[in-house]
Amino acid sequence: MVIGLIGAMDEEIALLLDEMEAVSEEKYAGTHYHRGRLEDVSVVLCKSGVGKVNAAVSTQVLIDRYRVDAVIFTGVAGALHPDLDIGDIVISTECQQHDIDASPLGFAPGEIPFQETSVFQADPHLVALAEEASEKASGGKTMMGKILSGDQFVSDTERVRKLHERFGGVCVEMEGAAVAHVCHLNRVPFVILRSISDRADHSAHVNFTRFTKMASRRSAGIVRRMLAELRQKGLAPKS
Repeated sequence: MVIGLIGAMDEEIALLLDEMEAVSEEKYAGTHYHRGRLEDVSVVLCKSGVGKVNAAVSTQVLIDRYRVDAVIFTGVAGALHPDLDIGDIVISTECQQHDIDASPLGFAPGEIPFQETSVFQADPHLVALAEEASEKASGGKTMMGKILSGDQFVSDTERVRKLHERFGGVCVEMEGAAVAHVCHLNRVPFVILRSISDRADHSAHVNFTRFTKMASRRSAGIVRRMLAELRQKGLAPKS
């Protein structure tokens, strides 16, 4: 069993990389991939870079080159659900791009034209492991729900309201749905784990800078707990 771990920024992978053992590094398609063991599980960790294209490329490389059996994306996000606060955890049940819009052609906002689905379901077994790991961690609440992704940093309360109401998203970020899409096409299980760094409002840029390290620390701790559980329970059988 090999688990692919992805974060978009240095802060989102630094703590995991520091704890890895027997690490080897390879650069491929402009990204550094770190192979080693974490919680006695074989992992490949990478910093994808920000945005959907970077995340998609890194995910496909993990699948094709490193033959990962599952993908966990860890990092920070902006809150859309009014009950979420900075430091809270969101675990994806599903993911969707919010910034794709072919409505002039008769497609709904967020719908990918001519694709079988535009909403990508996270693996229930990984979701359950993430929820269990988060509940064992100290501080903050855990919320399950849809994670929205787009190539934009949301920092407007009216935009937050519209995203929450239109798509039912509980948080917003810039990579998760791309990871989910690639995993769906390759039939590889995934889960997106996000810690809230800001409320995606007018002060989002300030809070993002201030709280990213704290939020990333919480996410990294949950990932390690998940890996420890995976070592004992393994992945769910493929249907």
